[in-house]
Formats: sequence, C-alpha cells, structure tokens
Amino acid sequence: MSEILHGCLPDTEYFEMTAKSGHRYGVWVTTPPGYAHSTDALPLIYVVDGNWAVGLTAPLIVTQADPYLTIAPYIQVSVGYTGDEAADWAQVRNRDLVPPGEPVSDEMVATVRSARETGAMTQEQADAYLAKLADTHADTFLDFLTTELHPQLQSWLRVSESGHGLFGYSYGGLFALYAWLRTVSPFTTFGAGTPGVASADSQVFKLVEALPERGADSAAPRLHVTLNEIELLGEIPIYRGIARNVLTVVEELRDKGRSQDVSIALLNETHVTGLQASFLSYLKTCHQAT
Repeated sequence: MSEILHGCLPDTEYFEMTAKSGHRYGVWVTTPPGYAHSTDALPLIYVVDGNWAVGLTAPLIVTQADPYLTIAPYIQVSVGYTGDEAADWAQVRNRDLVPPGEPVSDEMVATVRSARETGAMTQEQADAYLAKLADTHADTFLDFLTTELHPQLQSWLRVSESGHGLFGYSYGGLFALYAWLRTVSPFTTFGAGTPGVASADSQVFKLVEALPERGADSAAPRLHVTLNEIELLGEIPIYRGIARNVLTVVEELRDKGRSQDVSIALLNETHVTGLQASFLSYLKTCHQAT
C-alpha cells in the first residue's frame, strides 16, 4: 500500500494497494458533501474501471445535496489500475471483469479485427486485448474487493454495516451481474450498465440456471440493469448482440421468479455516453433515502 494522496477531484483521496494476487490497484475514495462535519457511518458504492469512470461518476456524489432528488448519502470507491497498466486499462480490465471461462464470441473477434483494420487498435493492442479475454479472473478480482479492500476501508472510514453497492459498465456491467449472481457480501445493490454479455454461451446463463427460485419471504440483493437505445437499434452488430443477450438474461431471471429483485431501464445514449447516465439511473433506483 502507498501513501494516501489528495487528488484533483473535490473531496477525493487516492491510494494504491497490492492484492494477494500480486496485482496492484489504484483506488479513489470520494466522500459526500458534509462528510467532514458528520459522524454518520455511510455505505460504500464501488465503481470499477476507475481510470475512466472516476471522472464521470464521482462528481455525481453532489446529487445527495440536490433538493429535487432523494439520493441517500454514500461514499464512492473507484477502483482502477496503476503504472503501465493504467495506460493499458482497456485491455487489463478484461482480466478482472470477465468471468472465468467466458467464451470469446465470433462477434467480439470480428470487432477487434475491425478496430485493427481501421487503425483504432494496433496489431499489438488487438493481440493483447484478445489474450486478456482468453485468461479471465473476475472471481479473483471480486475476492480482492470483498475480502481485502473492503476491510481496509472499514478501518479507515466511517462505514455502515450494510447498504453497500457495486456498479460497473460494459464489461464492468458484466462483472456487476456476475457478482450479483454469486450473491457475495457486502453488497446489497448492483448496477449493471450495458453488461457485456457478448456471447450467447456466456457463463452468466449457467449461473442463472443454477440460481434457486426466490422464496416468498426471503430478501435478495437488488440488481438494476440499463441498456442504451441507440445500441439496441443501431448498426453495430456487437452491441445489438449484447443487448439481445442481456434481455434474454432478464427474461430467464423472471422465469426464476426474480422479477421483484431486478429492474431495467432503457437510456437514449451510446456506449460511450451511457456510463454517466447509467450510474445516475442506478443511484436514483437503488439508493433512495428512506
């Protein structure tokens, strides 16, 4: 672990932590308005893809002070990469956010090939991207969040016993969906923005199939899924396929009697602009003040 540094984002501190896996992570901790003058313990909302997501999601912590909203107070924990991995986060994230054994679809291979042919990726970047997808360890990263990072933050911050959340977008959304299906502590809400279920043979479907039916009196964590209308109806095959697969997941969850645990919202956004809108949708749906 390294020294805590004050970042350029308001009310945000940054530190680095080496996991038991040997991977090193950058962590941004953003506290809400009035935190310094309060003694209240607050839930943590974890956001993956911190190198990209922190600048778009952390500022939304001010919604807690918006008189037109009723967002409950929370502390945001954004988790990303350090050093050389920070520059290559778009490839490295595949290792951490994709479930183990997840198949690489033909559509994904074609998309990466197209990116290489158009110059959006170099050959080296394309090879590295697919190599990370061939060796994925979302289970290891999830264990880091829950058994290493969370206890560390509990020792530093005023952290509540319950009410914690996990949000991810794209492959981060796939990770959030995977974590919800595994029903791991300490999370009670999950936000899955355009979850990257890129294969019709995704491990997600096996987890859904193994999910027990919800008992009438049992409590379950809340899952909020968002999709982007422009992707759903647009010209890019990989995004249309992802949307179809996600809708199939939602349908199968309904068949399992999980409708009351799952909400879904359709946003008028693209894959790039949808991150912030998806996070706000998650906050307004799953973190209302009581």
